Amino acid sequence: MILQVDGIDFSYRSRPVLKGVKFEVKKGEILSILGNNGAGKSTLLKCLNKILKPQKGTVFIDRKDVLKLSRLEVAKKIGYVAQRYESYNLDGTNFTVFEAVLMGRKPYIKWDVSAHDLEIVNNILRVFNLEELALRKINELSGGELQKVIIARALAQEPEILLLDEPTNNLDLKNQLEVLQIVKKCVYEQNIAAIMVIHDINLALRFSDKFLFLKDNSVFACGGVEIMTPENISCVYGVPVTVKKHQNLPLVVPL
Repeated sequence: MILQVDGIDFSYRSRPVLKGVKFEVKKGEILSILGNNGAGKSTLLKCLNKILKPQKGTVFIDRKDVLKLSRLEVAKKIGYVAQRYESYNLDGTNFTVFEAVLMGRKPYIKWDVSAHDLEIVNNILRVFNLEELALRKINELSGGELQKVIIARALAQEPEILLLDEPTNNLDLKNQLEVLQIVKKCVYEQNIAAIMVIHDINLALRFSDKFLFLKDNSVFACGGVEIMTPENISCVYGVPVTVKKHQNLPLVVPL
């Protein structure tokens, strides 16, 4: 297992947000975290990334305790895409798309940018179809273009684990599918793990290997497609649904 989460508790002051959260993820797997707004999904990602410190429990990456790693060591192991752009301090900057993606190489750059760093950035721009935008200023991009740049920057870190908080934000249907297809391809070809918070259950079903439902601050269910039942989904979201098959893909339909 590349990631082992064992009994995480987290509270904001006296308000419990996570209680006894426990799960594992292997390399080559995509896990989707699902649940209602306020269930603690984004908080859980931040606990995995050492942005927040759990009051109880441990997070192990490759058998190493995340809380005992330096920020640099964490950055070499985890790529993180936050839910809000403000986290990246890109507003009002004159960074080009190329420079923004190159910032993902920061954990590896000691004195100067290497040919290897430039090669990685060029490859990622090609994978995300951003080559024509390479010299475009960040503040000239659409919301969807900027989202793709931020995900590309996280992958430039060459992480062992990719954390994505609502990665399809600001993306139209075409770009939602394109970005998640790229993430899935990178996970499988580079043999890394990805954990994403996502609200679209059907996109989760299409692109994920495992699923984790959060309800009442705890893990309600965790596993493969076998847990994506109408009963579980209805209980977590409070909405009756049915699960149908279309061209061998499961689809959740609200009733």
